[in-house]
Amino acid sequence: MRKLLFGALSLLTAATLIPAYAQSQSDPKYSAKVPPYITTPDKVETSIGTLKFFDGLPDAETAQKVYDNLDRARGMEAFLSGMPAASIYAMCEGLSQIGVKRNEVIGIFADLMDARSLFLTANTTTIYVSACMDLKDGPMVLEVPPGVLGPVDDAYFRWVTDVGLTGPDKGQGGKYLFVPPGYSGNLPSQGYFVIKSPTYSNWLLSRAFVEGGDMAAASNGVKARAKIYPLSAAGNPPQQKFVDLSGMQFNTIHANDFHFYEELNEVIQHEPADAFDPEIVGLFAAIGIKKDKPFAPDARLKSILVDAVAIGNATARAILFAPRDQEVKFYSDREWGNGFVGGSYEFLNNGERMLDVRTRFHYYATGITPAMAFAKPGTGSAYAFAGRDAKGEYLDGGKTYKVTLPAPIPAAQFWSFTVYDGQTRSMLETDQKLAGLDSTQKDIKKNSDGSVTVWFAPKPPAGHETNWVQTMPGKGWNTLLRLYAPLEPWFDKTWKPGDFERVD
Repeated sequence: MRKLLFGALSLLTAATLIPAYAQSQSDPKYSAKVPPYITTPDKVETSIGTLKFFDGLPDAETAQKVYDNLDRARGMEAFLSGMPAASIYAMCEGLSQIGVKRNEVIGIFADLMDARSLFLTANTTTIYVSACMDLKDGPMVLEVPPGVLGPVDDAYFRWVTDVGLTGPDKGQGGKYLFVPPGYSGNLPSQGYFVIKSPTYSNWLLSRAFVEGGDMAAASNGVKARAKIYPLSAAGNPPQQKFVDLSGMQFNTIHANDFHFYEELNEVIQHEPADAFDPEIVGLFAAIGIKKDKPFAPDARLKSILVDAVAIGNATARAILFAPRDQEVKFYSDREWGNGFVGGSYEFLNNGERMLDVRTRFHYYATGITPAMAFAKPGTGSAYAFAGRDAKGEYLDGGKTYKVTLPAPIPAAQFWSFTVYDGQTRSMLETDQKLAGLDSTQKDIKKNSDGSVTVWFAPKPPAGHETNWVQTMPGKGWNTLLRLYAPLEPWFDKTWKPGDFERVD
């Protein structure tokens, strides 16, 4: 009886998986052996609801459900994959709104940066120099002063070239000629480092190094030599304009709501149609962001995209702050994370584009160059990220923590901590201008064994005032440890920074 009952149930189950027409028809004369896995049942239960079909043909309700789901999925992926483009756009647009006009003006943080300027993971130890170029009207000349360092990135945040110490001028300074895609005009045969960009928009971020604490000298050195102007004006360049950005309140960070798609649309409309990979251009087009077409989603699509960007933003935050990829960790027994998993500035690994790694970087940081990913002992800089304490809990701005850097700290130049806001990923707003500290500060105290313990808390712990970084109650925060000219113990991991220990 049990076997008969089991057999009957099996036949009933099989019948529900066979399209209705097949249950009422005898086999045709010319019949195939159709594997069940290539057919579609008349009813399928899924995470987006019940899907209904007649002989594999979706009914109207099912078609609408799957299209809504497809638009949502593509909207979310457009956020994650379009982030590099929106980030560059927000950077140049933010600079333009406070006077650093494309092709005309150079911005400089002559008195360093502070938390009033919203800027992804910048620091307070460097004089930043920034400018945006738009090559749509023709080639642009960028004159670079001696002794600076930094990249130029294109409209999709792809590395175009370095300038300064790691660029073709080798730190001696020189003239760079940026040529737009598809340009067929005559170019000078000498006197320039000729750089062909795949996009019209290009962003410069360079650092002017301060010697002996003389920031004015470093700033004046940039102002004396840095220039940006069209090649057509090379015979008589205009007087260079600068804007001192220190202390200015402005935003350079892309949106995390529906406005993100509007930022992305501005990029697509401005750049050549073939500036980006066709696959990603097709992704943007699928949600209505098309070259030479207005981006005007109807009420249905807009509501879906509002949902999609919210999910995409949450996804980016999870990838950054709660990564499931254990390769993000520098050490198996520490909470410190790596910004360039795999050591590739293009986020490549064995033929694979590491999508989550790319999202993690661009949601948190800015500025792409091989010099960041391929630092060598004694040169460049190294970065380690921490957003959790030794117990794996998020860092809380209302609590007190300490972290110890064992001696000797493997930095030939200096090391620094900078604290960042969990919301903006920009510097944490506190009463401390530096939003951190660095080893060039003469009053930092060392422990008896030469190690250094740094304290992070809303108020300075008694006796540790000179080694204190301020945090804010009610705010989540994270930090970057930077080592300038990192030494071999950093690379072979024989040196490990301590984890953040909560002190109750």
